[in-house]
Amino acid sequence: MNTSEAIVNHIAFIPDGNRRWARNRGLPTLIGHKAGYDVIKQLSVVLPKYGVKYASFFCFSMENWQRTQDEVGYLMDLFCRLFEDSDRILMDNGVKVRVIGDLSKLSAELQDKICALEERTRDNDKITVVGAVSYSGRDEIVRSAQKAAKDVLDGKLNIEDLNETTFLGYLDCPDIPYPDILVRTSEQRISNFLLWQTAYSEIMFLDKFWPDISEDDIKYVMENFSKRKRRYGK
Repeated sequence: MNTSEAIVNHIAFIPDGNRRWARNRGLPTLIGHKAGYDVIKQLSVVLPKYGVKYASFFCFSMENWQRTQDEVGYLMDLFCRLFEDSDRILMDNGVKVRVIGDLSKLSAELQDKICALEERTRDNDKITVVGAVSYSGRDEIVRSAQKAAKDVLDGKLNIEDLNETTFLGYLDCPDIPYPDILVRTSEQRISNFLLWQTAYSEIMFLDKFWPDISEDDIKYVMENFSKRKRRYGK
């Protein structure tokens, strides 16, 4: 396969198995999260080699807030460190960062770090990496519907003009194309991720834990995708 052929514009990932990866190695489960986020950074550099311009990662779901206080606190601290420590990697490799989700639930410090990182990387153009934090696909659709309803009430939108195209403008990242591929590791479900955007995405499940993902797996995904025929229901 010619790896320079841009057959995939946007690939979305549901990284799963960080805690089980750690437990299988006799390590604290929190170490698994750190290993998982290291993989995200690595793929942000690797994916442009395959023509990928957008990559989305499900980093922290709305449901994850129900985990133990220690685990949630560690993950929030990890986000803060990642946004600080990744700066050189992002700038050297042309990575633009976008973050989606209900960010109001994050600390003011973390919200400020996210805004600062998005601003610093806004002109990078090799790949756009979207991190979904405090995110739920259903919640995104509800929030989008609320924004559209408000515009109707305010006279900014005619109800007759609300369709799939105009609704897209109310989603968290309306300027980013829908994923061509959705990749899930360890399990076989989509877990409330990008429900609107993945309606016609090709779905691939990889039977390994997220921290074990390597460039070989990206090659496999690309080769598998190249053999599929996308009919969009036609």
